[in-house]
Amino acid sequence: MMCEECQMKPATVHITKIINNEKTQMHLCEECAKQKHISFSTGLGAFGFDDAGFSVGKLLSSFFEPAGQSPMSLTDKLQCSRCGLTFQGFSKTGRFGCSQCYNTFKGQMNPLLRRIHGKTYHVGKVPKRTGGQLRIKHEINRLKGELQEAINAEEYERAAVIRDKIKQLGKNKNTK
Repeated sequence: MMCEECQMKPATVHITKIINNEKTQMHLCEECAKQKHISFSTGLGAFGFDDAGFSVGKLLSSFFEPAGQSPMSLTDKLQCSRCGLTFQGFSKTGRFGCSQCYNTFKGQMNPLLRRIHGKTYHVGKVPKRTGGQLRIKHEINRLKGELQEAINAEEYERAAVIRDKIKQLGKNKNTK
């Protein structure tokens, strides 16, 4: 395969970029890749990372800046009382300074964790053969959340069905 830029040398740098489920590929020779400031250590220069390479801080900061707006101005003054780390400092390094930082920046981290992982707590994985009791416990917890939503929405018939499912699962859990 020849370089897409110069059409003269073989392509040795291959980059695939997927944004909103649209896949684009670039196939470049070494010289054209250098001209486009693509780092050979990571290949991420074309994606907004400089030649210093990849860092967790750069990755995290991309999650904090949707649509080109930086929410950092809202949290500039937020600072850990124990180590003095600011939220802006965390977003640059991707590392907390101490254990107190988790509590200090909890309000800013929960939306980020929800966006990355879908939840703000650890769910974990359990092997199918050995995790029967744990799977039932997770299902009961999920149904309890659903039950609360149904009660809040005043959908009492649905809430009664969910309550019955919880009772049935509780019986199954106790018999195993």
